[in-house]
Amino acid sequence: MRKILKKTSLVGGVLLAFLSCSEFEELNIDPVAASGDQVQIEYFINNSIGGAQQDPHIAERVFVLYWDRASRMIKPAGISAGSPNDGWSSDYYNGYISSWLRNINAGIKVADQQMEVGTAREHTPNLKQVARIWRAYIMSEMADNFGPIPVDGFQGVNPEYSDVQTVYYYILEELKEASNALDLSLTNQSDALKDLDPAYGYDYAKWRKYANSLRMRLAMRLSEVDPAKAQSEFESAVAGDFIKEAADNFAVEENNGWDNFTGVMTRPWYNQEITATLNNLMIGLGGIPSADVLSAAQQAHIKPANYMGLRFDEHFALKTNDPSAGYFFDGLQNTIDPRAYKIYTVPGDFNNPQYMGNSDEKSTGVIANIVQDSEGKDVDDVLKTLNGANTWNAYAGGNWVAPGKKIKNEMINLAGALPRMVKKYRNGTSERVFFASWESHFLIAEAAVRGWTVPMGGKEAYEQGIADSFAYNGTSSQLSDYLASEDYSRVGTSVSWTHTDEPPTSIAVTYKNGYTGAAGTATLKYPVNNLYENGNIKNDLLTKIITQKFIAQTPWLPLETWNDQRRLGLPFFENLAIETPLTNMPALTDGNYMTSDIKFFPQRLKYPSNFPNNIPGGYAQAVDKLGGPDDVFTPLWWAKQE
Repeated sequence: MRKILKKTSLVGGVLLAFLSCSEFEELNIDPVAASGDQVQIEYFINNSIGGAQQDPHIAERVFVLYWDRASRMIKPAGISAGSPNDGWSSDYYNGYISSWLRNINAGIKVADQQMEVGTAREHTPNLKQVARIWRAYIMSEMADNFGPIPVDGFQGVNPEYSDVQTVYYYILEELKEASNALDLSLTNQSDALKDLDPAYGYDYAKWRKYANSLRMRLAMRLSEVDPAKAQSEFESAVAGDFIKEAADNFAVEENNGWDNFTGVMTRPWYNQEITATLNNLMIGLGGIPSADVLSAAQQAHIKPANYMGLRFDEHFALKTNDPSAGYFFDGLQNTIDPRAYKIYTVPGDFNNPQYMGNSDEKSTGVIANIVQDSEGKDVDDVLKTLNGANTWNAYAGGNWVAPGKKIKNEMINLAGALPRMVKKYRNGTSERVFFASWESHFLIAEAAVRGWTVPMGGKEAYEQGIADSFAYNGTSSQLSDYLASEDYSRVGTSVSWTHTDEPPTSIAVTYKNGYTGAAGTATLKYPVNNLYENGNIKNDLLTKIITQKFIAQTPWLPLETWNDQRRLGLPFFENLAIETPLTNMPALTDGNYMTSDIKFFPQRLKYPSNFPNNIPGGYAQAVDKLGGPDDVFTPLWWAKQE
């Protein structure tokens, strides 16, 4: 990656001369006002991919605090509670228009000029097609975040904002044309050229596979609103070469510095703890005993099946449809998806080389108190001290303290007491995955369920997607038993493709009173997901596919998980806790927190405030094409509308 950055710096002065743009009023400046002979298209492609990779300033805000929260890959807050940050949105939007899209459009224009005057090199036409494929991705990313964007903007003319349907039709056509136009016979690129493609080293066959897989992804996005177009585009794309194996994944090497290729999750102050959403999807799923995965020392902390933990009904939020609400799990799960232990570390597992924690956690980082106000005294009463070591917990976001209650739960936000993402995803030594083979297979499985023409059966594609994810996470030894499992997760979904029996309404569970230690029994009701099939279905084929897709996409593709939830209402997302009402989510109330509604989940990012301030006419056009107010809860064209 240093080689790539070094070579890019050779043309830095030329690029800055006409690519610097931080204000919306500069959108109509010609991005190649300098001579096209001074630059080459590969530098623009490298700069655009690097920018969209997200430096720490952007990644911290967009990848982590927007996408991870909206997708429930980290604990929901901020955007998930209806509270976007205008500064973050502005930085992201301006980076898109002033760098990522502007660079790639400039590169395409340079290639066109060179081909027109006869100064193009042999591979210039192919590089133009690569640029078109990458432009399709970044345009889809922005449309999926904000909604209407220009399809003809940042090319020397005042842009016209297009509705999301027009944007999608445009990028689907671009992907088809660019993929078909690639000349795969050109394979003799120089090392210098290859170094400027951080994804594929200008292996054009792989770029074609990516184009077709990306087209499959975006075609499926239209499945609920424009099914005929979705089917036609998908069937056309899947008939060609697509990403089928790990060697073809679109992935970009990360580092641990401060540049465009720095890891998106390297900021240590975000703990990347497991979420209640993912935890409930994984507990019990696949039927793999934790004893088969954990160390001998950890096995002593495994609890019996259907044990819920310690019940704290005063200090743990109950006003949420999280099926695990009210409990502190004082041990390790009897069965859980084995990938859980590969993506996250057990709290207190200090000898694990993948443990990501602070140096003081060995003595203090896993201990916390349950406390209550001492009726006006200066100190609080400690009701219970909890040890988070060798426990497995995840908590719903939202407001946990009811009005008038002066109680505290110091455990729920104690990082050392929660399963946290392993070090290899946090220290800049991995590759950021933009598209992986498992996603191609899950898309094919979904297409098969919809009755579309695909090259493999739904079961075969589904199981291959899981196998690819297991291979990536190093859990392939458990794959056979996992695929055959008919055990239900905590949200009522099983793994086996042929097992579509619905779970019972509820099951009997055991627990201990957290305050007294007394044993008790209770009834655990599987949550009702009103966003999918009116809440009547928990274990059909589509639910299985999207559940597995969510787990496989963790931690690299939170935007795609958010997109699936907005498109289908799958998988089940618990509501935020509302012991105290959420100011920016007034639709969620005491009377409806046990139901699911699109108004309880963010649907998009608001446009940054400098957009209407600088280009009021363009902003008015964009909002008109959005079809609703410029609001977090206005659904996009392809998403569920109610």
